[in-house]
Amino acid sequence: MSTDCKEEEKLYRIGIFSKMNHVTIKALRHYDDVGLLKPQYIDPENGYRYYSSSQLPTLHQLLALRKIGYTLEEIKQVQNGVDEATLLQRKKQQIMKEIAERTTMLAQLEGYLLSKDAVQHYHVVIKSLPKVIVASMRTILPTYNAVFSYVPAMGAEMERLNCECAEPEYCFNVYHDHEYREENIDVEICQSVTEMGTDSELITFKELPEVETAVCVLHKGSYAGLPQAYAALVHFIEVNNYQLMESPRENYIDGIWNKDSEEDWLTEIQFPVQKA
Repeated sequence: MSTDCKEEEKLYRIGIFSKMNHVTIKALRHYDDVGLLKPQYIDPENGYRYYSSSQLPTLHQLLALRKIGYTLEEIKQVQNGVDEATLLQRKKQQIMKEIAERTTMLAQLEGYLLSKDAVQHYHVVIKSLPKVIVASMRTILPTYNAVFSYVPAMGAEMERLNCECAEPEYCFNVYHDHEYREENIDVEICQSVTEMGTDSELITFKELPEVETAVCVLHKGSYAGLPQAYAALVHFIEVNNYQLMESPRENYIDGIWNKDSEEDWLTEIQFPVQKA
């Protein structure tokens, strides 16, 4: 066979077939290797590969499916008779999930870009909060500063009830007031535990369901700086069209109990949210 085109059989050398369809020779050879598009004819003398015009629909389908993100294995399933509409629907769902994830990433990026002054050094993280069993004590605080004077009594009661704290520890406060208050503050102090216990006059056991979406920031330093962390979260929620679904949680990671300096205290503010 000495010509580039064998008209009577409509066979084309791989180079011409490559140019005709804007696909590289390397790609055509790979499709051959994986069994997606075999040459119509291979010259036994020189190994030249030839393709026919009747193979164009197969190649065009292959290229179209690759364009929308199909893997070679998925394309092989189509060629083997798997319903293309089913795979297209599956691919659509996958792409929609990826779009949602990318949209969330974009929202975080925009939140950082739009942050100003006092809130700009806080990095907002979006995550889920796991289901958790807690021992909780709900009380009215005279002021925010008084909260840790209530903790020893709760700890003693938990010890009396033989409570075992869960690992990793998850200690947080939930403030139930619907507005900022400087006194008479409705707070629920929560400590994650390994199992439900029997309620006492001081402590109630409950299981809190998973929070699907929470926007969170870490605050390092004195609790006097927590309002800036709250401001960063409120700003992020407003900019990215979220709405608060439950009362915020203050998760105490490091504090006076294990750090000598206020500068080393670490608190995570967690806002359960959903898209508005």
